[in-house]
Amino acid sequence: MSRARQPPLVTGISPKEGAAWTKVTIRGENLGTGPVDLIGLSICGHNCLLTAEWMSASKIVCRVGPAKDDKGEIIVTTKSGGLGTSTVSFKLIRPERIGILDQSAVWVEEMNYYDMRTDRNKGISPLSLRPSNPLGIEIDKGKLPQKDIELTFPGMSGDFTSENFSATWYLMENHMGSSFENLKIAANNLKKQATKKNEGSLAYVKGGLSTFFEAQDALAAIHQRLESDGTERVEGSMTQRLENILNRASDTADTLFQEVLGRKDKADSTRNALNVLQRFKFLFNLPLNIERNIQKGDYDVVINDYEKAKSLFGNTEVPVFKKVYAEVEMRIGALRSLLLEKLLQTPSTLHDQKRYIRYLSDLHAPGDPAWQCIYAQHKWILQLMQNCRDEFISGQRVGVGALDQEGDTRAAALGRLSHTASLKRGGSLRTPRPSTWRFETPQQVQFVEKLSDVVIGQLPNFWKLWISYVNGSLFSETGEKSGQVEKSKKNARQRQNDFKKMIEEMINRLVKLVRGALLPTTLPQGELSFYGGWENKTELTGAWLTQIIHIVRACHEALSALEIPNDLLQVIQDLLLELRVHCLMVTLLHTTEDVKRLAEKEDWVVDNEGITSLPSQFEQCMVLMLQSIKEPLEIKPGEINVLLLDQVQDQATELSVNIMKVFISCLEQLSTKSDVDTSHNISVDLSSPDRFTRVHEGFSPTSEQRLLIILSNCQYLERRTFLNLANHFEKHGLTGTEKITRVSVDAVRELDRKLFEAYIERRADPISGSLEPGICAGYFDWRDCQTPTGVRNYLKEALVNIITVHAEVFTVSKDLVPRVLSTIVESVAEEMCRLMQCVSSFSKNGALQARLELCALTDAIAPYLNSESSASFKLALEALPQLHSGADKKLLEELLNKFKSSMQLQLACFQPCCIQPVKR
Repeated sequence: MSRARQPPLVTGISPKEGAAWTKVTIRGENLGTGPVDLIGLSICGHNCLLTAEWMSASKIVCRVGPAKDDKGEIIVTTKSGGLGTSTVSFKLIRPERIGILDQSAVWVEEMNYYDMRTDRNKGISPLSLRPSNPLGIEIDKGKLPQKDIELTFPGMSGDFTSENFSATWYLMENHMGSSFENLKIAANNLKKQATKKNEGSLAYVKGGLSTFFEAQDALAAIHQRLESDGTERVEGSMTQRLENILNRASDTADTLFQEVLGRKDKADSTRNALNVLQRFKFLFNLPLNIERNIQKGDYDVVINDYEKAKSLFGNTEVPVFKKVYAEVEMRIGALRSLLLEKLLQTPSTLHDQKRYIRYLSDLHAPGDPAWQCIYAQHKWILQLMQNCRDEFISGQRVGVGALDQEGDTRAAALGRLSHTASLKRGGSLRTPRPSTWRFETPQQVQFVEKLSDVVIGQLPNFWKLWISYVNGSLFSETGEKSGQVEKSKKNARQRQNDFKKMIEEMINRLVKLVRGALLPTTLPQGELSFYGGWENKTELTGAWLTQIIHIVRACHEALSALEIPNDLLQVIQDLLLELRVHCLMVTLLHTTEDVKRLAEKEDWVVDNEGITSLPSQFEQCMVLMLQSIKEPLEIKPGEINVLLLDQVQDQATELSVNIMKVFISCLEQLSTKSDVDTSHNISVDLSSPDRFTRVHEGFSPTSEQRLLIILSNCQYLERRTFLNLANHFEKHGLTGTEKITRVSVDAVRELDRKLFEAYIERRADPISGSLEPGICAGYFDWRDCQTPTGVRNYLKEALVNIITVHAEVFTVSKDLVPRVLSTIVESVAEEMCRLMQCVSSFSKNGALQARLELCALTDAIAPYLNSESSASFKLALEALPQLHSGADKKLLEELLNKFKSSMQLQLACFQPCCIQPVKR
């Protein structure tokens, strides 16, 4: 079990201080496994995730936002590690407010003092040059709340530049704690400032007073002279001469100062141009900065600069500004095209897609980039699925790694869907396999697994992109302010049906591709060329179909976890139902073939109960079959029990019955199998010590021994195996168990009857047929024979043959002995009865001899007498004359005792045992 990942830890930040939007590099440990794993980043309490760029597990680059706190920690949050901690802090520097004439290294809003329409400087109000402390004493602000002051002086202001200025408000706000002495000093300072201002104006007037008087006297004298002369407009008059003199003086002055004044005007123009360039260098440098930042990938900087330029110069009428701004727009247009190309490029991660959509939104790109991305991803996923099938069909696929999508940060799955529990799990649909797995696995299984990898790897991100599109989370704060979020939500509502069709098309494509590989007969003829083509591939067994069902189920669970509507996933449920039924039928059919091959594994080695390994192998084969279909028959949420379908029930029952019949047929074939060494004389030498030893390994049985072994197996099947299989069938939920058991038992009983009759025919007929020739041997005549001296040899030979059968049967199975010997004894009894009844008359000695032999035979095989054989022996005795002489009876008894004594060892096998004859 893998150890949980440690929470993120920030150990360094560079630089450690700066203004808002400063680019910083964060270093630490466990900072995430990838861009998708990074779910939170805050600096000084401000969320900086939108500008964050994950570089590695120990490095993140971002920009500091306008946080409320001046100093704070750097907190990183990841999916794998959770909320992190920090050992360092960042100090946020806030720029001071500066006056219009102050030098500053930061940007100053030119619109505050530059007229964009007239292209000239506005006049600067004298109030803007006011001192920051007009009273000239130390400011000592009190703790009086601002709201209380506003309530006390409604409509007034403490700003002494305001029309509603209130001196009391100003004193209470800025000098609440000042002493009376300080206030008196402040009053004197105000008086001095007013006196100094008045004295400066009066001194200027006094200094030029004599000049004013002289000019006034000159003008008065000229006016008086002109009035006395009366020649103001006459040529050559004083007035005309004076005008000429003044013009020449002016021309001379212009000649003297033209060069100086020209240089001054040029210098002023240059200075003004430099001032404009310096003041508006942001705009003039913006095209080049945009190009550089695009090359570096700092799209956020480009967007911020563009927004600033647009707000300052978007509506300008100044030609030079319009020209530069037009170039900026051209560069931004190229950036929009570049970002759109990157957005539509496949493959790409969800993180990159969201980032590019946000960039395009902030750049006010035309159209709907988010929907364009969704449409492009939809087409790409469909093509991936089709390419997966085409590569396998063309034979280019050998392993399972050739179609992995670049850019997919998720590890290759379905070795994935927990799986889906593990999928919910981050687990894998694939189970561990040996290194040679990819060369052993059928192409269809590799295809379905790879196809599921494509779907599970891509469809979740596709769905999440749509959800982000619907809830408007693809846009930045700028997009929210500009109303793009509401516009996106409106577009999403209008395109909801289109997206539903996209999901439906992808799921249907998945289902049809799987059907084409596994269930081609369920596809319309016209679609086989597009989805089929697997005719030359290996036919799958039930085990591989089970693996495919596991994969498809995991895929369904993964898609269900995304909260995709169930009506869209119903086609997968339908596919699963047909796959489960197909797997069940294929498994039963393949089990039939496996059972046929069991006959080849018969080694004819019997155990203590006379059973070979064949019934056990058959039972094991059936149990393995039932275990293999456990997963396909398992009912997952949303699935139905396939065994409740009438057609499936009937087919499964018929196939199960067929398996039983096939095995019984195998037994019958084994019983009739030819053997070159089947010749075996029933009258064997009983002195051979190993003739009837237990059947050992490597033993090659005779045809009669095969019959006995198969008979023993049939009894075991009926008594044990079929009952065990019935329990297994019921345990695994298979229906029709009664029918399967009934048909199986009937079939095995029929085979038992045929084999038993065949064995009895081979063993009983020779014994019964040897009686009549044995009786008549040596021209024996019941009507003319000597006094009996003992049981004749024909009867002993018959008993030895019965003992031989007993030994043969007992060697295989002692359970069969009563049944076989009872039948053979019955046949012998019927033959003896017939022979006795056919004798026309008996002499006294003949009757005594016949009674001796019948009694000897009856006593020897008494444990195996049944009602039929007992009745036959009784009829045979009734056909003999009765013994009236006591001497005959005594002789009969002596001869019987002599026979039993001489045959005691041979007849010991006939002694009663606990095994009773089996009635068939």
